[in-house]
Amino acid sequence: MTYRRIFSATLLGLALSISPIVLGQVEAETLRVVRSGTSSSLGVPMNRAVVVESDVPFAELSIANPTIADISSLSDRTIYVLGKSPGITTLTLFDATGKLITNVEVSVAPDISEFKERLRQILPGEEIEVRTANDGIVLSGTVSSAQKLQRALDLAARYAPERVSNLMVVGGVQQVMLKVRFAEMQRSVTKALSATTSISGEGINFAGGGGSLAGASGILSFGFDVGAFEVNMLLQALESKGVVRTLAEPNLTALSGQEARFLAGGEYPVPVAQEDGVISVEFKPFGVELDFIPRVVDGDLINLEMAAAVSSIDSANGISDGTLQIDAFKRRETSTTVEVRDGESFAIAGLLQDDFLDNNSQVPWLGDIPVLGALFRSADYQRSQSELVIIITAHLVTPTRGEALALPTDRVKPPSEKDLFLFGHVARDVKQNKGPAGEVAKQDFSGSYGYVMD
Repeated sequence: MTYRRIFSATLLGLALSISPIVLGQVEAETLRVVRSGTSSSLGVPMNRAVVVESDVPFAELSIANPTIADISSLSDRTIYVLGKSPGITTLTLFDATGKLITNVEVSVAPDISEFKERLRQILPGEEIEVRTANDGIVLSGTVSSAQKLQRALDLAARYAPERVSNLMVVGGVQQVMLKVRFAEMQRSVTKALSATTSISGEGINFAGGGGSLAGASGILSFGFDVGAFEVNMLLQALESKGVVRTLAEPNLTALSGQEARFLAGGEYPVPVAQEDGVISVEFKPFGVELDFIPRVVDGDLINLEMAAAVSSIDSANGISDGTLQIDAFKRRETSTTVEVRDGESFAIAGLLQDDFLDNNSQVPWLGDIPVLGALFRSADYQRSQSELVIIITAHLVTPTRGEALALPTDRVKPPSEKDLFLFGHVARDVKQNKGPAGEVAKQDFSGSYGYVMD
């Protein structure tokens, strides 16, 4: 009996030493022992082997599904089990009389030990749990950012292509508030000078010059007689300058990956011809428009996909059929994708438009006369410039209790009928407020500060 045990141990050692070569570099794991008369389960990683030892000698082995696991006997007590494909099958052991010794449930699953180690190396500190399900990998737990979640999915796809189930959630702040400032400056300069000369007398009536200016602000007229002729001169000068400033400051909050939209303006009705001569109406938006999609990619790093536009009605370039007037639109727009951190700002500038017009008209030949030719010429100069600047600031935000928020009307109290009709009092600032909103309303909002009625 002693020689038999020594021989079995030697045979087992020899089998374990050569099994990686015989079975395609498959590595055997820790020895498992099964007891007769009891059912047991055995987990085998795919493409790996487990050595099973029975407490009693067996004479026959049987595997229910050889495509899931393969078996070979190393002795009358030792079994070599190789995992081939994911699944569950049954290993049955019989003694020399054909009596059942035991049934072993063999469960084969993908080997995730190496994947877990790589996951800890690439994403240290992330609470990611890894499990197997049939022939795939299931990831669960909480990660700190969407970028790290995607890294974990990409790594899992290397071990189980198209068989990765994602049950992970992203922790931290996932709401982004975008503070946007639109500022547009329009500058225009117009200068014009026109001269008209007329000569009249017996049998002669002559008039020449550049014509009159609409809306002229400076007019000089004088005349004199030369013998039987009367000479009249009319000088008109026009100079105008203008500056227009438009400003909008929308604040928008959106969940990471979700779109937010803003429109400050209106909608303009535009008739559209349909079939059978039917006219329908479509409404075109105009004003200050903003669309953006924020994505929190890693900690406080925010990816912003943004489109902004400023449009206005342009009546000068519209069309008319005599009964219907349809106005045109002036539109300046931009779209971009940037990455900023919490509290950082960036500006979109350079949306500059510069229109220049220089026109000169004169009476043929007479306008070319030195000095005196100015009386037979008119000139006008127009220049219009507009520049649009958009400043974006991104913040990570979390909700707060409603009592801590103040409205523009929190500091204003409407008058009662007695105060209004008897004393002539109108709306006034509230002196005493209670709660967090009252504390906010008591703050000094002097200077340029939004959402407060002073």
